[in-house]
Amino acid sequence: MTAPEPPPDSAAVALERLRTTVEVGFARIDGALALLVQRSDQTEGRLGELENRVDELETRRWPLSSISALVGLLGVALTVLTLITQLP
Repeated sequence: MTAPEPPPDSAAVALERLRTTVEVGFARIDGALALLVQRSDQTEGRLGELENRVDELETRRWPLSSISALVGLLGVALTVLTLITQLP
């Protein structure tokens, strides 16, 4: 003998629907969290690549202060040379 079907408005049916709704909600949250973790991992990887590129650029940059000092000294030397050659 089988158990009779509970009436559609019984507490058991309502609890089963609630359970299904909660399971579906948890599945959606798990999917969203997995996506966020994946994006976070990708962002960390890209950030590491960017830091490496910045480090490479910093090591290759021109020493601008040294170059400007040399240009200034060259200007002074040329000025002195010009003044010396113009003396009678």
